[in-house]
Amino acid sequence: MLKKILLLTGISLAINGVLVRAAAAHCPLCTLGAGAAALTASWLGVSSFSVGIFIGAFGLAVGLWMGGLLKKKINIFPYQTTLIGVISFITTVWPLKSFFYDNTPLYISLFGDYGSYFNRTYYVDKFIVGSVLGAAILWITPSLSKKLSSARNGKTFPYQGIIICFLLLTLSALLFEILA
Repeated sequence: MLKKILLLTGISLAINGVLVRAAAAHCPLCTLGAGAAALTASWLGVSSFSVGIFIGAFGLAVGLWMGGLLKKKINIFPYQTTLIGVISFITTVWPLKSFFYDNTPLYISLFGDYGSYFNRTYYVDKFIVGSVLGAAILWITPSLSKKLSSARNGKTFPYQGIIICFLLLTLSALLFEILA
């Protein structure tokens, strides 16, 4: 049932991505790609951490994209687009948390007696941690793209921002899948 819902959501996002022509800080192609990657990862059965990476990026991308469109029409307060992005991230990730819940123990043994903050077992939800990582990657991608362009004397290659974003998202998910 979940796979059917995810597949239908992906198809509707694909149709929406084709029909929408406006572009802002994050274009419909970025948004569609992040959502499709998360759906594909879930369908293939990869870990909830890797799915969380793509869902987090997708949630933030939708909010930044919609915030950018709204800012063109009405600019109410500073950081309006950022706030809409954060709200979109939370309202995307939080409802999906129950579908991808994976509470894993993480033992940290740096120093001190067992039970102190630096020598204790913590339980971490892989989906939430992955979502935050995915949103952080999406957030820093535009600045990385600008730095790459300035290093290349202002030159860009086609879909540079999208390629950098998906490369970083995919590499972080693959790295976790290999190490975990």
